[in-house]
Amino acid sequence: MTALAPVAPARAHAPEPIDWSLAGRVARRVSGRDPLSTSYLAASLEDDFAEASAEAEALVADFTGLRAPTPARAHVLDRTGWVDANVRSMRALLAPLTHRIGERVAHSPFAPVGRTVTATELGVLLGWFSQRVLGQYDLLVPGDDDRPVDDAVYYVGANVLSLEKRFAFRPRDFRLWIALHECTHRAQFTAVPWLRPYFLSLVDDLLGGVDADPKRIVDSVRHALEELRRGRNPLDDGGIVTLLTGPEHRVSLDRVQSLMTLLEGHGNRVMNELGARHVQGQARMARVLEARRQTSGPSSWVQKAVGVDAKLRQYEIGEAFVAAIEREAGPRAVDAAWRGPEWLPTKDEFAEPLRWLTRVG
Repeated sequence: MTALAPVAPARAHAPEPIDWSLAGRVARRVSGRDPLSTSYLAASLEDDFAEASAEAEALVADFTGLRAPTPARAHVLDRTGWVDANVRSMRALLAPLTHRIGERVAHSPFAPVGRTVTATELGVLLGWFSQRVLGQYDLLVPGDDDRPVDDAVYYVGANVLSLEKRFAFRPRDFRLWIALHECTHRAQFTAVPWLRPYFLSLVDDLLGGVDADPKRIVDSVRHALEELRRGRNPLDDGGIVTLLTGPEHRVSLDRVQSLMTLLEGHGNRVMNELGARHVQGQARMARVLEARRQTSGPSSWVQKAVGVDAKLRQYEIGEAFVAAIEREAGPRAVDAAWRGPEWLPTKDEFAEPLRWLTRVG
């Protein structure tokens, strides 16, 4: 019998630079109680959103031509469930970055403090978002077997019930209107085969460009302070990630922002067009949600810190772009963008829709 070579001891993995368990606990505490989730009204949510999602998916497919290969599954979550799902999602998305940072700071005496501070900050942000989000289609939320779920649309029941009660929205109409938006995003990513891997490749490249060097982080903060002294918010171009990526990765950042501008604008356009036809009271719902987005005070600083302001501009710029090309080339003009990555509008073409129409023929 051949002698076996001695087995080398397994190399211990460096601890992640974020204490994800703590982040979840902080987020759940910040998210607050869900008093409406235990009311008799909550019982209608599961069945209503299952029905609304099926109806929305059919309407979106007929209107856009984007047909998902499998039916959507509607899941109604409380805020705690939404927090847990998004902690898993963020952990999966950021894994390559957190691994690099963990390797670098593994032997730092400040590493435990950094893990705690980062987790606490992240938990506060997730808790804040959990009070506001109504629906979500997430590419990366893991399923029971830790594989991404590509057919689940999430709705935060307490937040939906709160707005329905506060503004006297008809539940059936409001729930359909929310489902139209989320099912449009699901149709985009499931009916266009190249879109999901392209998006994830851009995110991977962008995260690969984040410099984990503490000196680089300090220099970025100093640069941000200089920009603020000049009267310009350095986070206006897309949140914290813009401070930590080098100029060589600006192309990837522009591509991510351009893609999201198109998807968010197209989603809003479809939701509002179909809502005007099939949702009673849609115009008032749109006004309420627009006012809800235009927050002021401390929450506006939170929005700027994580790039939410940039996303709100994406809604506006993207929807204006889709409306402009439809006026020129018909209601399915945006279909050209689904041919492949090279057909997507560039950052400059959003300001000049006719240039894009000319390029795609």
